[in-house]
Amino acid sequence: MAMVGEFLGQLSLSIGSDEPKYPTVVPAKDFDPDSDAVRIENAIKTKGVDEQTIIDVLTKRTYFQRREIAFAYERRSKKDIVSALKGALSGSLEALILGLMKSTAQYDASEIRESVKGLGTDEEKLMELLCSRSSSELSEIKKVYMEMYKKELRKDVEGDTSGNFAKLLLALVETKRAEPSSVVDNEKIDEDARALYEAGVKKEKGTDVATWISIMTGRSVPHLRKVFQRYKSYSPYDMQESIAKEVKGDLQKSFLVLVQCFENKQLYFAKRLNEAMKSKGAKEKLVTRMIVSRCEVDLLKICSEYQDHFGQSLQQTILEHTKGDYQKALLSLCGPQRHQC
Repeated sequence: MAMVGEFLGQLSLSIGSDEPKYPTVVPAKDFDPDSDAVRIENAIKTKGVDEQTIIDVLTKRTYFQRREIAFAYERRSKKDIVSALKGALSGSLEALILGLMKSTAQYDASEIRESVKGLGTDEEKLMELLCSRSSSELSEIKKVYMEMYKKELRKDVEGDTSGNFAKLLLALVETKRAEPSSVVDNEKIDEDARALYEAGVKKEKGTDVATWISIMTGRSVPHLRKVFQRYKSYSPYDMQESIAKEVKGDLQKSFLVLVQCFENKQLYFAKRLNEAMKSKGAKEKLVTRMIVSRCEVDLLKICSEYQDHFGQSLQQTILEHTKGDYQKALLSLCGPQRHQC
């Protein structure tokens, strides 16, 4: 395990005060967008389409490099690379490759948009995207959402949800979470732990959901981890057990995603990936979304958590539960198997 820690340490790219990054997709060395554009053009023109070359090029370049390839492709062929890829590919591989042609924030924004537009709402997808993203990720998604759809994310979420579920998601979209502090405020930790207990488990009837929302969407993640530890000295149940007892439906699921991500976000994603791949008829859309949206963020750490928790590498599970070019693309995005990853 020490080797993984060392390796993750080397690859962790800390950005400002936000969470450190553990990408599996890093900038390709000796990058030549013109040469890559030629390779993609030839792969698309080949009789029967050369999927392997498309996978080799696009899964081993970062979004910024793919964008350079797109510009070079358009200069050469006078065609839009996304339209060309759409015409050449199909199914799960097409969805994955087209996802890579968006930035992480654009991809998340388009997935959120898909979950709220049209008849009905895909609550599970919406809650997962909003509850598992950090405040800085959500700020970027809001900006990009407005650029892409000329609509405020808040208004779309508001129009498609209701009750306390809506209040929780809207509070997250407001991105009012405190920044982590180097000072540990034990008094505030105790106060918040007691408030969570008194708002739920201690109340004889009902739950003061507003207090739960206010604390869980307003405090920094390191602070909340300590609050949940302290909470156990007041409540006979831990925070996740309390949520399961106190609230139901989409609100319960959302609070659980939030708390799981506060405690260990990468383990949450590892469990979701395992569940998706091992469910009947592998949920390829969910697998695609998780791998594409996290490959430049923290997929390396997700691989590590996956290995530790399931005793098998994520790559091995992909080999067992997916097939064809789609499988090759997923494996390429995950990177090589390491001693513990």
